[in-house]
Amino acid sequence: MKERIFSGAVLLIFLAAVVLFNDTAPFALHIAVAVIAALAVYELMKAMQVEKKWYLSIPSILAAAGVSLTFEPLTIFAIYSIFAAIIFAGLIIKHKEISFKEIAVVLSMVTMIPLALRSLISLRNLSESHGMFYVLIAILAAWGSDAGAYFAGTFFGKRKLCPEISPKKTVEGFIGGVVTNIVIALLCGLIFTQTRQSQDVQVVYWVLALIGLVGSLTSVLGDLSFSLIKRSCHIKDFGQVIPGHGGVLDRFDSVIFTVPFVYLIVAVLPILTA
Repeated sequence: MKERIFSGAVLLIFLAAVVLFNDTAPFALHIAVAVIAALAVYELMKAMQVEKKWYLSIPSILAAAGVSLTFEPLTIFAIYSIFAAIIFAGLIIKHKEISFKEIAVVLSMVTMIPLALRSLISLRNLSESHGMFYVLIAILAAWGSDAGAYFAGTFFGKRKLCPEISPKKTVEGFIGGVVTNIVIALLCGLIFTQTRQSQDVQVVYWVLALIGLVGSLTSVLGDLSFSLIKRSCHIKDFGQVIPGHGGVLDRFDSVIFTVPFVYLIVAVLPILTA
């Protein structure tokens, strides 16, 4: 548990650094998202045992990183068009070594993972003054639920939630994650009201509570979905990059599912109003 807590603290410090230096180095968020997306795609390909097939792995990693580094929708469209052409050309040339099912999984994951993580950049761009507050809320909406579920499940867990997919998850842990997530979201709003930045805006607490609730549901969905992928690949973790957590994908699976929904909520129901 100590290793898990330490690694979690390091991740939070990394997130805080990206948030704090956004004014002086706004491109830092793009770089962080690009690195995470590229590593996540690589871990997935390694789990599928296709990472050594360079005609798949290299274009996939480059596409995942490239989508996160660009500002232009046309460039993103071009990246995916070229990427699809390359991997299908690889399928035709190397059809004895690779199957269409593997190509389909790679194509879907290289599309989903970078675009979902790129929602963090879209969130930041919703507001010039408070965009990074939105980013912070989105990350915490995924990780807060994970942390709450972990501790609630450890101390109070009795009834299994999905024993065939994730034996350690419990109903009590799920409830603890929901409660923790809502409390964290409301606390973020309360702390924000104490800062100078909040003088010209009002915090809409019911929207924060909604984000906490939706974040918990999507966090569990992401966690269970990638747990199912790990089971199908017969692995325990996607990697060992983050001690106590596993690989990058083990830590960001909930973020991949949560952030796009937080973006939708904030775009339609703003957290802050003038």
